[in-house]
Amino acid sequence: MEMEAIEFIADDGTIIKFYIEEQTRVNGVNYLLVTADTDDEEAEALILKDISPDSSEEADYVPVEDETELRALLKVFEETMEDTEIRM
Repeated sequence: MEMEAIEFIADDGTIIKFYIEEQTRVNGVNYLLVTADTDDEEAEALILKDISPDSSEEADYVPVEDETELRALLKVFEETMEDTEIRM
């Protein structure tokens, strides 16, 4: 199964591709669990938060950095992905 990918443009113009492992919506906010590699079971993952206004046609994602928010989201993603272990 091919995973959906999203691309980000870094400050230096480099294109970075992430693969969406899972997505969820909590308190009206969209979150994505993404990895940079689909083949590595030990790949590092990021949780991205959509900060775009509801009226926007394009999503604007940023990494979740708040530790309390991050821990809560890890629990949500672990519940939806029963066979996956997510560590901080």
